[in-house]
Amino acid sequence: MTVRAVRAPGRDDLESAWRAVSAELAPTPLVPSGLVKGALLKLETFQPTGAFKVRGALAAVAALPDGVPAVTASAGNHGLGMGYAAAKAGADVTVVVSTRASQVKVDKIGAYPVRLVQHGLTYDDAEAHAMTLPGHYVSPYNDPAVIAGQGTIGRELDRQADGPLTVIAPVGGGGLLAGLSLWARERGDVRLVGVESAVSRGVYASVSAGRVVEVEVGETFADGLPGNLEPGCVTPEVIGDTAELTSVTDDQIRTALRWLFHEHGLVAEGAGAAGVAVVLAGQVRITGRPIVVISGRNITVPTFTDAIREV
Repeated sequence: MTVRAVRAPGRDDLESAWRAVSAELAPTPLVPSGLVKGALLKLETFQPTGAFKVRGALAAVAALPDGVPAVTASAGNHGLGMGYAAAKAGADVTVVVSTRASQVKVDKIGAYPVRLVQHGLTYDDAEAHAMTLPGHYVSPYNDPAVIAGQGTIGRELDRQADGPLTVIAPVGGGGLLAGLSLWARERGDVRLVGVESAVSRGVYASVSAGRVVEVEVGETFADGLPGNLEPGCVTPEVIGDTAELTSVTDDQIRTALRWLFHEHGLVAEGAGAAGVAVVLAGQVRITGRPIVVISGRNITVPTFTDAIREV
């Protein structure tokens, strides 16, 4: 695969993203929880698309030069976010999905004013095709505006919670953790903990190596977490030593989904519960007040009911 030249985002990107995101989205709730003493849950499940990725999509569309279309590949939360951003901005957006993508998700994306293209059998096929189309390719995680957009969660926390804080967030491609790292370095009293799937530790491996490395990826029902990074991806560089990285198993995530449902009446997707899973497992050293980002709720009913079924 050709290595794209992607620059790392900086403070100016975070400022621009905050203007774009705060103009369109109300702050998501920060609610007290009995998870551990003083815990708070940042509920990105209340976003209009059901997940935090609408932040990065709004920032990316706002950053497009006049007249330049956007192209992306996603049959998940990023695709929904780009659809929402297209509707808000009147932007020209193409979303490429594989022919095997979930029809439910494809239909949701297609309900937005986007050009929907189905190509190939896998996400990699769809992504490779998307990169050949005219326009600016907006990666779900390897894009400076997307990363900065996800970091606007932190700008809301500035207004919602006094420090010091330990902020715990899920990690797939690292866009969310990278965005929070931008913010945390600016704020100064925040510890960050990123939570990967135990069967897919590409960000940890790449941060440790100081370069993007490929890892073996196993099976998990938490489909927002697994996968290797795009060659040349900037998220490991942006994260650096600002965050600690740990991992959870599918069984730990299922326990967290049950806990969120029973204790808070909340539905989350697998990736969205990863932070709760790592706290319940006692794998996090907490400094100050713990905030867990519940990143999304887009899970099918059968998958959710199967996950929360008592063993």
